[in-house]
Amino acid sequence: MKTSYFVFSISDTLWDIAKAEVEKKENLEGNGDGVEVWEKSLLFMGNKNGGKTTIILRCLDRDEIPKPTLALEYTFGRRAKGHNRPKDIAHFWELGGGTSLLDLIRIPITNDNIRTFAIILVLDLSKPNELWPTMDSLLQVTRNHVDKIITKLGKTNPKVATEIKQRMWNNMPKDHPDHELIDPFPIPLVIIGSKYDIFHEFDSEMRKIMCKTLRFVSHYYGASLVFTSKSEALLLKARVLINHLAFGFDRSKSISVDQNKPLFIPAGLDSLNQIGPPPASDSDIGKLHAHTPVDLWKKIYEKTFPPKSTRDLKDVNDPAQDPQYAEYEVDAMRTQKNQELEQYKRNASKSWKEMEFES
Repeated sequence: MKTSYFVFSISDTLWDIAKAEVEKKENLEGNGDGVEVWEKSLLFMGNKNGGKTTIILRCLDRDEIPKPTLALEYTFGRRAKGHNRPKDIAHFWELGGGTSLLDLIRIPITNDNIRTFAIILVLDLSKPNELWPTMDSLLQVTRNHVDKIITKLGKTNPKVATEIKQRMWNNMPKDHPDHELIDPFPIPLVIIGSKYDIFHEFDSEMRKIMCKTLRFVSHYYGASLVFTSKSEALLLKARVLINHLAFGFDRSKSISVDQNKPLFIPAGLDSLNQIGPPPASDSDIGKLHAHTPVDLWKKIYEKTFPPKSTRDLKDVNDPAQDPQYAEYEVDAMRTQKNQELEQYKRNASKSWKEMEFES
């Protein structure tokens, strides 16, 4: 992406954040009624080459050619809700590399922004064998990090920690029959199934298993679910869910659960009764030793779509480590950049005012 979209440049990162903060204050000062600016953060993650950048560009109305995402990238967007009102700000982070850069998840999600953060998980429907391990790895690492932040807040600011825990249930009606049977993700979550145009050509039984499984996972975690592709109409549906989280636009109440059509299910509008039992016979289910509902669905899904391990999904064969390609000057520069990256990751846990600079 251009201009404000960047990769691990300390000065750019700091100045972009500082610039946004200053402009936020200027907007507030220039708006006599004292209306507070809405400021949210979203982290896009998912399969490598799964379409994350395309979705971000569409949400921000940017007519740019998507480029491969390197490590962790950032951009932001602004929207005004009315005439002479300050523009709301949304910070868009994108994690590249599929599941190979899990350590970077902790950089954008901090104590300061946890109350206004959301996760957008983009899963490539054209690669069913990669779907579960990708989803499982990314959500597990993210949840562990968020839980640590909430636990820490519970000691320093119990009121905020309690607020976050209560808000997890906001999208679930109090009289919903599944209230005691699900385990909502600690912060808002949207699951996007990309490349629906390819998925639509799959065998009907394969589509049925994938649809039911994703519906269950989304409902269990209190997430919204939408299928999309490069089609403008489908991208618009994904944009509706994202803009609700990013800019507070109205939440869609429409729903589509037909497996022969693109799914669109806002959080809280599905149910275990509508989803139905896992796609397996009672005898097969009885033979599976599952400890949780999620574990049961995982085992059944993986019988049809044997997973590629997360190790297989990473770039294991790194030519930079191959002795036959050794070049002293290039390798020395790479070592220096790796050290700078580690320094950035250590500094990222501090506020930008406290960051250490090296000449």
